[in-house]
Amino acid sequence: MRWLSLILLAFAVLVSPACAQERPVRVLYLSQSVGWLHEPVKRVDGALSSSEVTMQTWARDTDAFTVEVTQDARDITPAKLADLDVLVFYTTGALPIDQATWTAIQDWIASGRGGFVGLHSAADTALAFPGGDVAYRDFIGGVFDGHPWTQGTPIRLTNLEPTHPLAATWPDGTEYAEEIYQYAGFRPETVRVLQTLDMSFGPIRRPYTVPVAWVKPIGANGRVFFTNLGHTPSTWNDPRFRDQVIAGIRWVAHRTDAPMTPNPDVQNQAALTAFAAVHGLSPLTPADAAATAAAIRALQPLSPDKHDGQTAEWDRANQRILDSLD
Repeated sequence: MRWLSLILLAFAVLVSPACAQERPVRVLYLSQSVGWLHEPVKRVDGALSSSEVTMQTWARDTDAFTVEVTQDARDITPAKLADLDVLVFYTTGALPIDQATWTAIQDWIASGRGGFVGLHSAADTALAFPGGDVAYRDFIGGVFDGHPWTQGTPIRLTNLEPTHPLAATWPDGTEYAEEIYQYAGFRPETVRVLQTLDMSFGPIRRPYTVPVAWVKPIGANGRVFFTNLGHTPSTWNDPRFRDQVIAGIRWVAHRTDAPMTPNPDVQNQAALTAFAAVHGLSPLTPADAAATAAAIRALQPLSPDKHDGQTAEWDRANQRILDSLD
């Protein structure tokens, strides 16, 4: 009876939920380009792209996840979701995902049964049904609004949450070279920003904050993680990027926990810091930080980059903010 009890106990441990939970996360990596074709997702002569091979290597070397790769969003179906834990997108353009499938994806994520990781141009993506562009923008947190920081531009990363596991791989003040997007439709109250650009550094500086990585809740239990990094092929060989992506995959799959409550106050301070850095001001402490930060964020669509170099409205808007600080 003693031996029987030990055998039953061992069997119970093997089939317990805690052990079952330790199986690798099941990932589907979608790298479809309906728009611009990025080098890391380019297939040549039928061979997998460099990012697909890298994802497979990470899966094999870490045992943290398994990965299936595809460049056709039509492979994502409600039935397919039942066999997955995480979707990872490195995509561009209006993906061939219909309304019914998108609703199924949203429900799958919101329930906590699935999670979503977006890499770089996942923010330059939409969905091929009426209103799909807005639906996707609101889901991921913001969409491509130009990239003044093109490939190879020196940048410095500000880590707003150095202890957050999805940001800790990039220490505050990390100097790097990447293509960095700025975003339209970005709503600070819906996301927790982890990293931004340091506007006191580099040849291209703007007096507003530019987020680089964030997390976002979806529904009651859903999780989204996005990082702007990944444009440059060499980034895929960087262990900091690898560790961040793997941490993101595990987190959205509910294998780890980390804060995701939106942090608009932190983002407001980041906006004030960017404005002060570009204009050579001391740290800003306006009476209404939220209103001043909103005015700073409103500078982005007025940038001369977006108006054929015209600066009149841009200059007036900057001056109004400066005057309000007197």
